[in-house]
Amino acid sequence: MAVGEREMGNLPAGKTRMVGRRAELAELGRLFAGAARLVTLTGVGGVGKTRLALEAAAGLQSRFRDGVWLVELSPLRQSGLLPHIIAEALPLADQTARPMIDVLADYLADRELLLVLDTCEHLTDACALTVQVLARAAPGLRILATSRRTLNVPGEEVLTVEPLPIPETDDPAGSQADAVVLLAERAAQSAPGVAVTEAGRAELVRLSRRLDGLPLAIELAAARLGELSVGELTVRLDDRFAVLGETDELVEGAGPAWHQALRTAIGWSHQLCSPAERLLWARLSVFAGTFDAEAARQVCADAHLATERITGLLAALVDTSILIWQPTGGGERYRMLDTLREYGAGWLRRLGEEGEFRRRHRDHYRSLAHRADAAWMGPEQVAWYDRTTADHANFRAALDFCLGEGEDGHAALELVGALWFFWLACGFLREGRHYLDRALQRCPASGPVRSKGVWTGGVIAMGQGDSDTLARMVQKFRADAEAAADPASLIAAAHLEGTHLLMCGKPAQAATVINAVPYTQEHGGAYTGARFLAWMVRTYVHTSLGEFTEAAAAAAALRAECVTRGERWIRAYADYVQGQTAFGLGRLDEAVTHTRTALKGKAVLHDSIGMAMALDLLASVAAAIGQGERAARLLGIGQRIWDTTGRSQVGLPDLLAAREACERQARKTAGDSGYEAAFRRGLEDSTDDGLAYALHQT
Repeated sequence: MAVGEREMGNLPAGKTRMVGRRAELAELGRLFAGAARLVTLTGVGGVGKTRLALEAAAGLQSRFRDGVWLVELSPLRQSGLLPHIIAEALPLADQTARPMIDVLADYLADRELLLVLDTCEHLTDACALTVQVLARAAPGLRILATSRRTLNVPGEEVLTVEPLPIPETDDPAGSQADAVVLLAERAAQSAPGVAVTEAGRAELVRLSRRLDGLPLAIELAAARLGELSVGELTVRLDDRFAVLGETDELVEGAGPAWHQALRTAIGWSHQLCSPAERLLWARLSVFAGTFDAEAARQVCADAHLATERITGLLAALVDTSILIWQPTGGGERYRMLDTLREYGAGWLRRLGEEGEFRRRHRDHYRSLAHRADAAWMGPEQVAWYDRTTADHANFRAALDFCLGEGEDGHAALELVGALWFFWLACGFLREGRHYLDRALQRCPASGPVRSKGVWTGGVIAMGQGDSDTLARMVQKFRADAEAAADPASLIAAAHLEGTHLLMCGKPAQAATVINAVPYTQEHGGAYTGARFLAWMVRTYVHTSLGEFTEAAAAAAALRAECVTRGERWIRAYADYVQGQTAFGLGRLDEAVTHTRTALKGKAVLHDSIGMAMALDLLASVAAAIGQGERAARLLGIGQRIWDTTGRSQVGLPDLLAAREACERQARKTAGDSGYEAAFRRGLEDSTDDGLAYALHQT
């Protein structure tokens, strides 16, 4: 990836050649070259709206100074998180308690970028409201939406995506029509040489006409050409029309012009699947986003679908284009197109199994969250980061089910509490708060699950710099911990209370609270992470009190414990404190070494707060040795990250004071104009460029 590419957009690389759509692409280019603020691509499911939007967006990328950003909405089942999903797609992860729509509006206000909102039909009201708010706030914003329904927003330009052109007759001379070309290309992948004769071309023309030029129908048909000839396939489709009525209610949004071909192609593909493949197809519809084979086995296998068959059935569904296989750094994953998921969900409802398998999906991801919680402070931390972020959409789906009608919220609170590390360390504090508030309301009964939820609420408030909420959570959790008289719970309570005191500028009192619990000892239980967080707070207290020698010793001991466990997230914070103490003791070279180590550790886990803190400290060192412009640029790089995390310096008085002192010193050395130019350059650096500059030896 080229330097800075990630900052200019997140469009996926095209895997296949775009066939046709020249007129549509030209029209989209014309609309966005003019006054259009919102263009919505509409059309039936399977007509190729997403593919067209991505091709158009790639072609428009050079027109937008701040890039083109894809927001995939199909995994989102509740509209309340729409602004969060948009923020996650952008290089924005504000973690304060401000309404996310306001954060988005501020972020986009002076930017020139294109948002691609893909698959809006199940969220049209929320999308319409969000689009209007953002458009008013950001004159440089343009939006390209795909939806089976228009958003009905004033000024919306609507482009209806038609099926690909097909020949008017079965004459093989029509083989250059776009639908036939697409079918021929996909057929060549499934059965090389299928259209080498005049008769073969004629059969492809007939089949493409039977499929009415719908790209999804063409893809499904082509996937079967390894087992059936084109002629046999066409006969099967003709037979399928006779029983079309049985699939009427299973494909949503198939408009009257082409619903017959779409339903026929999907129903026919379903008919060609084995009974076990059809059953798995239906059960896999409970997943959101992508999933792995282990999840499919855990959720879908039972007496009717043996566990040992799942892997082979997944491969069969990939071969027939029902599933899309996605290799990743963390292993193989699968996903299903929305139209096919809807069809599977319809069958699951007909079988009377929807509730059962949504509960199994919930239980699997609740179990996965508990496993991740237990393993987070250990050697597989990075792997768990990758896994939980990959399953983010499924955790959302499980939480939405837990908080649905007829549920008591207990399972949701259990899941939210187990994912404390995900909200805090992986950068989803706002979303964690969204679910936690709802779960606490739905589950008022006291007990261990609610206590863990309250502690998680305190952790979220800590990350957001929300002192008032943290104070309330401290009070609630302290009562639970004292009633339990459990050492691990008491340490967790001390962590929250000590953090709150530190945020209020009372480090001596924070020291008393932390010192009253055995945070350096292993206690097990549900609060392993709290012990390390308390230890970390104690090291910060030392530096806040100017006890640099003691802080260095405490940080070294904490780091050694983390190394023994193979843990990296807290270890990087210990490296940061060692950098702080070295700076406080005037050992500047040592401070740079420790802080760069911390920065590298935080970058591995994409911990924005940790990276920004390290950048601020490197800036202070640069200012102290007279490198004013370098200090200014580092402050700019850090500020760019702080702008994506919320409250700068997490609201900690000592960090805020250190940042102000650094700026004064850098301005004195570089001069106002030199400082401003270097600071602005840092703000404009991509994250990758900024980190490379900060880690460069000078």
